[in-house]
Amino acid sequence: MKLFRWDHVTEEPLSPLFKRQAIHGEKMTVARMHLLKDARGDLHQHPHEQLSFILSGRLRFFVGGEEKVLQTGDILLIPPDTQHGVLALEETVILDIFSPGREDWPR
Repeated sequence: MKLFRWDHVTEEPLSPLFKRQAIHGEKMTVARMHLLKDARGDLHQHPHEQLSFILSGRLRFFVGGEEKVLQTGDILLIPPDTQHGVLALEETVILDIFSPGREDWPR
């Protein structure tokens, strides 16, 4: 068993407006994303199934050609290999869960 605390997990800046913290298990990755207003996550896709839980804030999600505004309490399931991206409409915190784990991210 391993115990983690977000205040002890290193933040990785992805841009001046976007930071990520990640915890890796054997078969999954959990990430906390902190986006300031106007932060963007460019359109991309990956072979991982992704579950995005909006912990706070509001953002526009672009998924598979559709656009949806999500807010605190919303949960979005993104299938593997589906193009997606985000635009933060206000300061936002997301908890992302990936399966299988993100081998392409630093550990």
